[in-house]
Amino acid sequence: MIALLQRVSQARIDIDGETVGCIQRGLLVLVGIERGDDRSNADRLLSRLLGYRVFPDSEGRMNLSLTQIAGGLLLVPQFTLVADTRKGTRPSFSCAASPAQGRQLFEYLLAQAHLGYASVAAGVFGADMQVTLTNDGPVTFTLHA
Repeated sequence: MIALLQRVSQARIDIDGETVGCIQRGLLVLVGIERGDDRSNADRLLSRLLGYRVFPDSEGRMNLSLTQIAGGLLLVPQFTLVADTRKGTRPSFSCAASPAQGRQLFEYLLAQAHLGYASVAAGVFGADMQVTLTNDGPVTFTLHA
């Protein structure tokens, strides 16, 4: 699993003009699922997302996690993160999980997030989504699980 996390002051997802998920201060996380990923990868990724220290402490250092600031978590399925772009002028998605496996693991990740954390929102797997955000910093990291 690959996650592109962005520290945001606000973010939202719209589908067909309707907001389906929004957060204030927190993390917007684009999630890519690769062939061979399983629930253990999802569990590890969620643990890392909740504990990753990207928020400033009183001295301005990135020492606080999402859970420590009680921020929002906005999960967005995005299979293009796993694209192989090393050759040619068109991405290859041969490393991506099948749509069925991707949906299953994203839904599992989302369910686990809801069980273990209070402020969770999400996009819709396979939907045409418009993502709006204000990246705070900017701060952006790629995590692998």
